[in-house]
Amino acid sequence: MNGGGLKLTMDSKNILAVIALGGNAIIREQDRGTIEEQIRNVTNSCDPIIDLIERGFRVVLTHGNGPQVGNSLLKSECAAQIVPPYPLDVCGAETQGLLGYIIQQSFRNRLKERGIDKEIVTVVTQVAVDKEDPAFRNPTKPIGPFYTKERAEQLSKATGAAIVEDSGRGYRRVVPSPKPKTIIERQTIKVLLDNDIIVVAVGGGGIPILEESTGLRGIEAVIDKDYASGVLARELGADYFIILTGVEKVSIDFGKPTQKDLSAISIADAKNYLAAGQFPPGSMGPKIEAAVDFIESGGESAIITSIDKLDEALKGKTGTRIIR
Repeated sequence: MNGGGLKLTMDSKNILAVIALGGNAIIREQDRGTIEEQIRNVTNSCDPIIDLIERGFRVVLTHGNGPQVGNSLLKSECAAQIVPPYPLDVCGAETQGLLGYIIQQSFRNRLKERGIDKEIVTVVTQVAVDKEDPAFRNPTKPIGPFYTKERAEQLSKATGAAIVEDSGRGYRRVVPSPKPKTIIERQTIKVLLDNDIIVVAVGGGGIPILEESTGLRGIEAVIDKDYASGVLARELGADYFIILTGVEKVSIDFGKPTQKDLSAISIADAKNYLAAGQFPPGSMGPKIEAAVDFIESGGESAIITSIDKLDEALKGKTGTRIIR
């Protein structure tokens, strides 16, 4: 550490960073979500991460897939009379491949432009969950499109899907969001990293699976990508866990006149803020919890910031660090 930042030197080849890309790095709020927009957004997000790679860091990229899974489910629903609809775990696998392709291509092109000879590959990643996780008894994660009340009732009756009203915007399907236990492809990812390959993994939190006596089985659920990214960072023995999101720093009293931005949060303070409801479950909560879990498991540093401030955050000039 130097002034609270990472030690960014050319001899950093043994340093491993797991970097979780926020959704705004792929689809921005004003976008329609076209493939061209997604490629452009990822390309525009490459350079701060490539700066780390150029300095010798080994990197694993993870990412969200919420809008893409929603689109996949909508396509399945619209075409249900023509082709059999896909279950949610298969939609997750499908979008891991789609987004992996966009990220691989965008990074490879930018690496080549900068004269860096480096391979990048996507691992379609399965993540084990516990069948006794209470999330399966209480689905809370909204996914997919908004429906009218009438259409929601039809869908629920036809498929048994749990439907809830979502913030006055309409009705949406909700699914379980269990906590991740372990990353099935972790050894494969380690081999790739040992061969100096950039890895894209745990897209959208990974494909939720159950480990049963007969083998692995996919299950309809959504795993939070920050929780899964933290588990991956822990299992890989990563030095740094970096969460890139839509804000430069984590705040308490967010959006209020008393808002206070935080440069560093101790584990104890983070837990107290979580208990006080400062970090909601649907936004900053999972990021803070994942960062705390990573540090408690022996990780060196966890940083939360926006992608455009990554370089400054790595130097300790901005961003929020979770510290012991």
